[in-house]
Amino acid sequence: MDVSRLKRSWSLVAAHGDQVPLYFYSTLFLTHPQTRQMFPTNMAGQRDRLVAALGHIVSQVDQVDRLAGYLQELGADHRKFAVRAEHYPAVGQALLTTLRHFLAEAWTDELAQDWSAAYGLVAKVMTEAAQAAEAVQPPWWVAELVGHERRGFDVAVLTVRPQYLLPFTPGQSIGLSHPALRSWRYYSPANAPRADGTLELHVRAVPGGAVSSRLVYGCAVGDQVHLAAPVGDGLTLSSAGSANLLLLAAGTGWAPLKALVEQVAAEESPRRVDLYVGFRSHGECYDAEGLDKLAASYPWLTVTQVAGLDLQRPGEFVYPVDRALADGDWRSRHVYVCGSDDMVARTVAALTRAGYHSGQLHHEDPGQRWYGPAWRSAVSSVPDDRGGAR
Repeated sequence: MDVSRLKRSWSLVAAHGDQVPLYFYSTLFLTHPQTRQMFPTNMAGQRDRLVAALGHIVSQVDQVDRLAGYLQELGADHRKFAVRAEHYPAVGQALLTTLRHFLAEAWTDELAQDWSAAYGLVAKVMTEAAQAAEAVQPPWWVAELVGHERRGFDVAVLTVRPQYLLPFTPGQSIGLSHPALRSWRYYSPANAPRADGTLELHVRAVPGGAVSSRLVYGCAVGDQVHLAAPVGDGLTLSSAGSANLLLLAAGTGWAPLKALVEQVAAEESPRRVDLYVGFRSHGECYDAEGLDKLAASYPWLTVTQVAGLDLQRPGEFVYPVDRALADGDWRSRHVYVCGSDDMVARTVAALTRAGYHSGQLHHEDPGQRWYGPAWRSAVSSVPDDRGGAR
């Protein structure tokens, strides 16, 4: 398998943009119509994810160790879409047909062999990972909605109770879907693990978001939802040791940081924790009661709410990081950041300019993986302090 040849050919194909996934899925559904039911009705987002996943795989095809972990997680996760071993040849056939179409005269027997070998490796790793996962966890958990509280027009706080215990670490994200949909979105529980296994989820309805809109506007106590295995470690406390913490959140990005506060409380560790939570205005602070309760419960925790908009200074917008940096020097602390893509990027850039090093900055990197840790879909809004599509 010629790695350089593979990468060159993919760059030529990827240059065709949206036409590539459109052709691929058209081919797959026409030749294997039984696969259509595995995908959401609206395929717009799915098309982007295919190109992102293929690009990631091809870019690391010569780094087997790094790629193997990605593919194993991908294979195990795909079980929630009811993907089975017999589906992989159909996908491989559609992929090769798509590559041949867009490469046209540049498609050669050697390239066909390279891509067949590469896809064979991908399918083997993913299939084996899915089989191994079957022995330790289900493809999804069925859960009952035991609490549904609207907090404003487009935000709801959900409490769900899985039929079987769903283990997770505070800061991770859990896939969530409604049985009537074939789409999944990832949300970070706003609590540390509880004895009764329930999860608190903060959901903002995103325009055009089938899952988030259904969860906010179309669900009631007693409904069933599906949960997928937890993913991501960017926001977990494992790499922070026993250090003091600075937590910076915006909108529903407050949820996983709330779970971290609960974890610190349960560990009874001698940490200092300073939390800054940003909302567009004080009226949009949907969890003010929860913030006040935590602040009153733990002497080691300081909570500061940041209203982004100030009517006295039109045109200016204040992020939690702006207020935190104005309040003090936190460079001895580990910093956890969660919010919209824009908020995270701005915060990391501001902290880096202020002398904070990457090893002490913790956040998820949306866009790096299409199915899991990139659970936060960006919402076009400037400025967007609402936490994205959590």
